[in-house]
Amino acid sequence: MLHMAGRRSQLSPDKPFTDALKEFGRLDIVEHCRDMTEADILARMRKADVLITMWGAAPIPPALADEPGNVRYVLHLTGTCRPYIPIEIIRSDIPVTNWGDAPANAIAEGAMALLLAVMKDLRSRTDGVRRGEWIGARRLGVPSGTLNQLRLGLYGCGVIGRRFVDMVAPFKPDLLVYDPYADILPDCCRRVDSLEELFKESEALSIFAGLSDQTRQSVTADLLAKLPDHGIVINVARGEIIDQNALFSELKSGRLRAGLDVLDGSDSLPPDHEARQWPNLLLTCHDINSALWPDRPGQMSDADRIALDNLRHFIAGEPLKFEMDEKRYNLST
Repeated sequence: MLHMAGRRSQLSPDKPFTDALKEFGRLDIVEHCRDMTEADILARMRKADVLITMWGAAPIPPALADEPGNVRYVLHLTGTCRPYIPIEIIRSDIPVTNWGDAPANAIAEGAMALLLAVMKDLRSRTDGVRRGEWIGARRLGVPSGTLNQLRLGLYGCGVIGRRFVDMVAPFKPDLLVYDPYADILPDCCRRVDSLEELFKESEALSIFAGLSDQTRQSVTADLLAKLPDHGIVINVARGEIIDQNALFSELKSGRLRAGLDVLDGSDSLPPDHEARQWPNLLLTCHDINSALWPDRPGQMSDADRIALDNLRHFIAGEPLKFEMDEKRYNLST
């Protein structure tokens, strides 16, 4: 039996992914699981052979690790595991997988789109055209640069950062990377040994690091001050990595520019927040990374396909892709 719990929008019975899951056996879809008691959750979970979790699911109680019942595999459909799967499960004999590199292309594309849009000052230019103006960047006093020879820093170079490097490398920027966890970097990148060095040497900086105790609020006012005038900050990782007050202070003054897909806290701003009006800031509401073409019947995401492949491997007794170990669990956002 497959036990699936999560947000209602992801559990739609008419989705191709849900139909595909039903081909593997009985599918038990559990909604409103966060309203259940822990005892009820455990009782339901222990009846299943495979637990399927996602955003919005109730956290798996740690007690399942010691008394798993029928559970032999946890298939997490999305990326973030820690709010839903306790470390006790990772340390147990129950394998856990997540979506692995499924979002990498879309997120890297989003980062490149933001970088180009900010660097080319698309917001001010298109706003001016709407107002009936025809003013170039030189008359606005804002540089409109190119990736060629741009000193472009990457904070983090995991799967998503590497996809970003693949996309921008043909334009020949000078790529600098700070990532103490990456043993090997792409040949076109130059490693720096500290965040201070990364910010001091970069003209534009894109953040791909996971959120952890080490990265939270690690982009400080002092680091931002090391970027040159008109420097660019791109963040498609997690808003909490940046001291948002410090960044907003730099943006309000007009010294820096930014493209942010994520924000500190709830990834949103109050409707009347002044940052919404700043011409040197692009905000994309944590939604620039959609990977599906709209309204294409029967389409499945890369995450869906990875999940189905892993389910087939599990049933066949074959190795799983993107199995979560304790090191990866602790580094993942």
